[in-house]
Amino acid sequence: METIEAYLERKHEELRLLNDCLRNRLDLARPRSVDDVVRSKFQITAALRAEHELHEWKATETAWSHTAEPASGPFEFSYDYQRADLTVRGPSFYEFDCGCTSTAIYTASGMAAISAVLLASAHIVEKADVLVLPGSYGETLELVRGFVPHLRLVALSLPPGDAFASAASPRILLLDSCSLAGAFEAALRSDGAGLDLLVFDTTCFAGRSGRIRRVLRWARRYGIPLVLVRSHNKLDSLGAEYGRLGSAVFVHRNERQERAGRPEWTRLASETRNAVRLLGGAALPAHFPPFVGSAAYLALTKRRVAAILRNSRRMARYLAATLPARSAELHFTHGLYVTLRGKRPLDEPSARQAAEDMSNDLRADGFPIRHAGSFGFDFAATEWFHDATTDQYSVRVTVPDLPTELWDDLTASVARWWRAHQWAGGEG
Repeated sequence: METIEAYLERKHEELRLLNDCLRNRLDLARPRSVDDVVRSKFQITAALRAEHELHEWKATETAWSHTAEPASGPFEFSYDYQRADLTVRGPSFYEFDCGCTSTAIYTASGMAAISAVLLASAHIVEKADVLVLPGSYGETLELVRGFVPHLRLVALSLPPGDAFASAASPRILLLDSCSLAGAFEAALRSDGAGLDLLVFDTTCFAGRSGRIRRVLRWARRYGIPLVLVRSHNKLDSLGAEYGRLGSAVFVHRNERQERAGRPEWTRLASETRNAVRLLGGAALPAHFPPFVGSAAYLALTKRRVAAILRNSRRMARYLAATLPARSAELHFTHGLYVTLRGKRPLDEPSARQAAEDMSNDLRADGFPIRHAGSFGFDFAATEWFHDATTDQYSVRVTVPDLPTELWDDLTASVARWWRAHQWAGGEG
């Protein structure tokens, strides 16, 4: 249980961390409400981006000035032409504890990262199967179906059985942090020795999550080449959507562990870098959050994500008890959001309208909730949600790190609103 006083003190520490990154700090009062926190955080991050542009005015797309030294907090950049050869030096968003080394390629978004990796794989394998778990990110599946013809999607059912066994065609497992919890756990309990490549979308896990380390150990146990792809605009920006930033991190093992007769995945990093250049998907230096990497940042992010997960578990238990027939999915492996179904099947327009109506009504009642299309904010957010593996639509409610009592009240209000507007009489 976190009190409103403890919550505001924690948020004051987050705001102070952000404000200390400014050369000219803002004169901000101590927050007295969630709205104060949200407003101040977005004001500071806007000031950080503006200050970066004013200070780094010599650092344009072309390195025309020999005196420019582009940087953003702990990140330093070098290039001749930014889109084509951007080099980034700075802290890792991950924590590797397996003696691994890694190569990070930063991109303009998480989708830019996974697009470059999958398209670049065409230079390694002529054809391959991509194995996907229930709940995998819909846009990734749309990308494979529509733009990556050398890869064939294979939707897995549970339990995976021998789905990871060696086959005539190379097998790539797309392990997604937005998968259903049971599917994710089932994958990590399976024998992965027959897999040729593991592409792990870590977006919905904190960068130093123990579940990421579990996947690293699992891949190492079975000698599976591993690429971590991520959007940094969610859990890595303290809820402020600092900038559109993604990455593909290639985890390197001892060469002796590479398995004979398998595709030459050691070339995938260089091929991905080339794909980023040709697709124009390189990261922008101004979008690297200058406040990451410090001990204070890591501690605050850990506390923030822990509070989100606690609130998520509370919401899942409450909705399971009060709205069992209308809860589409309460147990995503990440614990960042839940989804609700309507009394009649929803399509995209009706789900979008329900999300907007619910957020508007509950916000009018004084709750910190908005209709917004992402997650990881300091407020709850509603949006339409499409499960690409079942082709069903629902409404997503993302969980913030609000103080416990306030979150419990908002959870109960979500359930009451959904019961009144989307409940089928006599069900549940």
